[in-house]
Amino acid sequence: MHSLGPRRKGKRQRFYARNAFNTTLDVFFGHLMQSFEAVPAAPHYASRIYPMLKGMVDELCGTLARLIAYLCAMALLFILGVYLWDQLPDMHSEASARPEWTVATRTVPAFASRQYNLLYETKSYQILRHAEGGRKDVLRWRAGDGRPVAELEIYRQGAEFEPAALPRAAGKIQSKFGPVTLLRLADDACLGFFKTIEQPALRISGFVCQGQTVPAQGAAIACLLNRLSLISAGNDAKLAELFARAELKRAGCRTDWVSGSHKPALRGAI
Repeated sequence: MHSLGPRRKGKRQRFYARNAFNTTLDVFFGHLMQSFEAVPAAPHYASRIYPMLKGMVDELCGTLARLIAYLCAMALLFILGVYLWDQLPDMHSEASARPEWTVATRTVPAFASRQYNLLYETKSYQILRHAEGGRKDVLRWRAGDGRPVAELEIYRQGAEFEPAALPRAAGKIQSKFGPVTLLRLADDACLGFFKTIEQPALRISGFVCQGQTVPAQGAAIACLLNRLSLISAGNDAKLAELFARAELKRAGCRTDWVSGSHKPALRGAI
């Protein structure tokens, strides 16, 4: 009769042997399931990707906003340029319509010319001013029938600097302002003259239509200039000095302009 001790022991060992594998698997899978359960639903990568996406979206929105602002600025400049271009003809027409010289009715005369030998009935004094600082004092003498007898213009230059178109020269005469150039005009009955002074910037010009000969007209011009005097220099000290020095060189004026008996010393072609 066999003993039960060893048999029970063997069954018990076989039982543990059969269940050891299952027990090990249960323990392994238990830990594995616990590890999966410990993993959150959103992985840690999401916490890194979300700020990156947000930053890209912000950068895209900022770039788009800057692009829109740039396009708006360009459109505004284009509209402004079109407007100014449309205004150019109007500005040009306004500038061309505006006179370069205007009559200064309230300006005090600065010069005087005491002419005793001129055969005239009317005398006028006109002052013209330029927007850029120039000034012209124009003295005119006319006969009773309206015919011009003589004209004297003193032009003080400003920033405009108006050049003079000189006709053919007809010699020179002496005056208290120095040598004066005589000019042949289209009207042979008149003789023009022209004198420029650097300091101050001054130009004296005009014509005389009284006298039968060129020497007589030249003498009339010399007398016209020698009798030109300064009334008011304003704040122009150089102008006052010019006339003060010229008075020291002033010669007598005893010319009979009608007969031309006194002939001045002319230099150059007549």
